[in-house]
Amino acid sequence: MAVELCLLLLLFCGSTISEVQPIYKPPPGTLDFGFVPAKTYDTGAYHEPGPIGILFKIVHAFLYLVQPNYFPQDLIRKLAQQKFGNTQGDYQKVNCLCAIYYEIGFIVSAALGLLFILLLPLVGLCFCMCRCCDNCGGEMHQRQKKNADCQRSCFATFLFVASLIISVGVLCAYAANQHLTNQVRGAKKLVNSNFKDLKIFLNDTPAQIDYLVSQYNTTKDKALSDLNNVGPLLGNRVQEQLGKEVRPALDAALTMAGAIRETKEALENVSVSVEVLQEGTERLHANLTDVKMHLSNTLNDSACSAAQAASTCNIIRNSLHQLNINANFSGLPGVSSQLAKVNDVLKTDLSSLVQKGYAAFNDTPDLVVNQTRNILSDIKNLLESIGSNITTFTKTLPVQKILADLTIYLTQSEAYVQDYFPVVEQYDFYRWLGCLILCCMVVLILVFYYLGLLCGTCGYDKHASPTTRGCISNTGGNFLMAGVGFSFLFSWVLMIVVVLTFVTGGNVEKLVCEPFEDKTLFKVLDTPYLLNQHWKNYLSGILFKNPNINLTFEKVYSDCKENKGIYTSLHLEQLFNINEFLNVSMYTEDVALKIEHIQINLSKIILLDEIGKENLLNFSSSGIEGINFAAYLTEINKSVTKVDLLSFANDLEARADQLPKGALENALKGHANSIRMIHNQQVIPLEQAMSTLNQSIRLLKRTSSELTVKVKNVISAVNAAQLLINNNASLVIVQETKKYMDTIVGYFEQYVEWVKESIAMEVAACKPIANVIDTAVDIFLCSYITDSVNTFWFGLGGSSIFLIPAIIFAVKLSKYYRRMDTEDVYDDTENGNNGYHKEHLYGIHNPVFTRAFPVQKAGDPG
Repeated sequence: MAVELCLLLLLFCGSTISEVQPIYKPPPGTLDFGFVPAKTYDTGAYHEPGPIGILFKIVHAFLYLVQPNYFPQDLIRKLAQQKFGNTQGDYQKVNCLCAIYYEIGFIVSAALGLLFILLLPLVGLCFCMCRCCDNCGGEMHQRQKKNADCQRSCFATFLFVASLIISVGVLCAYAANQHLTNQVRGAKKLVNSNFKDLKIFLNDTPAQIDYLVSQYNTTKDKALSDLNNVGPLLGNRVQEQLGKEVRPALDAALTMAGAIRETKEALENVSVSVEVLQEGTERLHANLTDVKMHLSNTLNDSACSAAQAASTCNIIRNSLHQLNINANFSGLPGVSSQLAKVNDVLKTDLSSLVQKGYAAFNDTPDLVVNQTRNILSDIKNLLESIGSNITTFTKTLPVQKILADLTIYLTQSEAYVQDYFPVVEQYDFYRWLGCLILCCMVVLILVFYYLGLLCGTCGYDKHASPTTRGCISNTGGNFLMAGVGFSFLFSWVLMIVVVLTFVTGGNVEKLVCEPFEDKTLFKVLDTPYLLNQHWKNYLSGILFKNPNINLTFEKVYSDCKENKGIYTSLHLEQLFNINEFLNVSMYTEDVALKIEHIQINLSKIILLDEIGKENLLNFSSSGIEGINFAAYLTEINKSVTKVDLLSFANDLEARADQLPKGALENALKGHANSIRMIHNQQVIPLEQAMSTLNQSIRLLKRTSSELTVKVKNVISAVNAAQLLINNNASLVIVQETKKYMDTIVGYFEQYVEWVKESIAMEVAACKPIANVIDTAVDIFLCSYITDSVNTFWFGLGGSSIFLIPAIIFAVKLSKYYRRMDTEDVYDDTENGNNGYHKEHLYGIHNPVFTRAFPVQKAGDPG
């Protein structure tokens, strides 16, 4: 059922989109599809045992000593093939020998355990019978030994150490027993968590599917947005490509229109400046002539004949010829004819014509919008119909029914587990009680040993003879012998349990838990033709009835462990290729065809009409290139007067100061002031007019330089751009339309890739399945049960083993604590009163004494 759901999920997602391979794939705007809704799973498939984990590691180390061999992959495969009837005869014998070799550590250990089980009760029986015959320490007589105190201390120490080791072992066993019970009681929460995650897995899958489908609207909305903005998008692209030639041509025409206006202004400035200069120089010439005449009259005065002024007056008289104009503007040619022609050219507003060309070209986006309105309407309707088809198709899929069936099955399974969980707890209680009884058996033995050591040690009197030992010491000895008796009674029972749990738990750890942890177990299960001699891949044969699909336990588990989608984990691409289902050609081909049929006609765009072109030609024939720029520049480069009037006036005034005070001096200074006034009122304005004339002439010279060629180049550029629009724009439009179409289709491709990735990694993420496996094997079987059972037999087995030395030491030590019936007696004179004394010599009655024994003197035989 789960597999059917996965197949249906992929079919459902795949049937909503398609695939196309464009020749040109521009990077479309990135679409944000958000995140596939997914809840967090509660189950943490990891168990931390806590402090008892140290014991688990010790047991693992012991098992490694018992069984250091690596997991026998080849042997397991051979045994599995043998089990399924693929091998016979000698080959089976070889497999058995390999299995024995691998299990030799367990076999030897189990054999020793069986030997313990068989011999210890037999030895105990023989020991009891032997003691009943007053042998094997049963005779209530203690021989005197010089190192008796040392022996007693050693036996007590060894017994105490053995008892401590047995205590540690029984504590380990009890801790493991209690740990297993605690984990079983707490397992219900973990089981419920796994069921909760599985329900989330089922319940979230429809929502994830719906989310994938709903994100088609994101793609559609983006495509519709681009379609609604076809003018700015497609129109601007076309305009940008054509503008590489159109805009420079229009810019050149507009520059030429500006040059015409500048030419007119320059011609007007030349005409005005020449007239001003001609009039000004005439006035300046007349004024300078008057100044020279008056100055000459002053110099002819008799005062200049004086010896002191003669030389100065002669110098001034000789410099009068400098007071004259230098530049002659009266012979410069006029520019009235050129100005008239330029004014005629300006009657046509060329700038306005060029701006109309700009406006027509800038209307390209609007032309695209108007001419594609019908086709874009069809595309929008197509996109809406695709959404409707997806919605209709999703309603026909029985997703909810399949999920409902799975949910019911999961609910029933959960109810079954909940119903039987009290039974599990009840049986676990019985197990716990049985293990506790086993621990109590060991504890009972330990109690006797510890009481025996306590009473014997506390009640022992080294001055008392063996026949006169106190009641406490004697009780201690009896406790020790009781411990020995119970040891013989219980030890074989304990060892039976130890051997059974050791063989079972140890092999589960080595053959299941360890290979599961390093995934070696999966490699064995993935062996071709192992579990079924007719199937190469067992898992795909079970799930899909097709054993040829390369589907392995290890890969499925690893992918689910990484929380990948079930499509990736189960390798469902082998059943159906997702690219076939994610085939947008069913939709995008129609969209692409409609976009390719877009026809945009830009022939209505007129960059510059014939009037504008004729206007440019008229400007080129305006005659400005025929102006005599050399004549103008020659006069412009001259100064207005031959001498700087200010310098001349200052010099004149300086020479006047050299004359004697009087009328001559004052007259000369008056002439200097007149010259300064002429400079300020006439020369300075003439210099300004010459500057204006200079700028205008130079501008006209630059403009007229190759004017005809420039105009022809402008007209040629405009004609080329117009030709591109009229004849070659269709190629540009086709190229840009292709890019525009690829952008639209690119949104669908983004959707396809996102759906692919979501299906592979996020939709129906199978982490709960891996959690169930980890919970069942790694946590329940290995961490809870196997580790606890192994620790239990490890502690109980250690206790059982150390019962043997404890028995020996207890029997030996009890001789020193129990009250004897007879003792060795020595004469005081012979032994320095260091030996034991006969009780009748001191009148001490032995209440335990039951029959008379001959008194043996020192030195007597026997």
